[in-house]
Amino acid sequence: MIGGLIKEVKTTHKIIIGDSSKMEEVEDGSVHLIVTSPPYPMIEMWDNLFRRIDERIDETWKKMEVETNKRRKEKYIRKIYYLMHENLVRVWKECYRVLVEGGIACINIGDATRKLNGTFRLFPNHAKIIEHFEKIGFVTLPYILWKKPTNKPNAFLGSGFLPPNAYVTLDCEFILIFRKGEPRKFEPHNPLRYASAYTKEERDRWFTQIWEITGTKQTINERRVAAFPEEIPYRLIRMFSIIGDTVLDPFLGTGTTMKVAINLNRNSIGYEINEYLLPIIKEKVGITQKHLTSNYSIEIIKRRTPE
Repeated sequence: MIGGLIKEVKTTHKIIIGDSSKMEEVEDGSVHLIVTSPPYPMIEMWDNLFRRIDERIDETWKKMEVETNKRRKEKYIRKIYYLMHENLVRVWKECYRVLVEGGIACINIGDATRKLNGTFRLFPNHAKIIEHFEKIGFVTLPYILWKKPTNKPNAFLGSGFLPPNAYVTLDCEFILIFRKGEPRKFEPHNPLRYASAYTKEERDRWFTQIWEITGTKQTINERRVAAFPEEIPYRLIRMFSIIGDTVLDPFLGTGTTMKVAINLNRNSIGYEINEYLLPIIKEKVGITQKHLTSNYSIEIIKRRTPE
């Protein structure tokens, strides 16, 4: 009976090529779950994106590069970091608007380490995002540490074995979890909720704070894409949504979240500012292989052409 119920669910999916700081295509309170991984502030591969979308960052960056006074240069670095997160805040506010009461937002983010102005330091992106989410009005829930197995288990930043000037290696990313308001309420014995249940083994493995999951390919067609493995959205979508819910990814990237949402009988919406990723997204979500008997439909909206 449950299998028949799932087959009856028809899902819809929207790929929107545009900036997610204004999600005009999404109604208030219409999204049940957000699963995303934004550009990481102060990670070098994302510098040009932030500079392109915000001229204040570009102007401050240029000043920072030519500044010779260390104190003034430090102020420019801090301003750049602040502005990068300010751009993300616009998206987070939209996420709050479109979520239902009790909706969940899962944000995969890594901290950044970098040597600037002659000083090696940490930029704690996860802490900034928690701070901003709480100011917006989200409830912060216990987060997950995603520990990535590495081919360099002895990676080390420092000078041999002599203390005290070595640095701890970053080998975890954060999956921050937030809720809008109180927990969702359901009618008793909701059949789709029961059909969405996970097993005890899955519960015991998923609802623990440390996940060890191997990362995925980070380069496609010689471009860095920073994709996460399908296991990440698979677990999060199973944990925090039911069949027929709508899942949003405001930084769609190569389309991993949407692909998993389709496979799990959830509706989905994805925003991607870089149009060059569209062919990769279309291939991943199976548009080119779609059959007439498929129980889902996909719409592509090109709101604007990014510069």
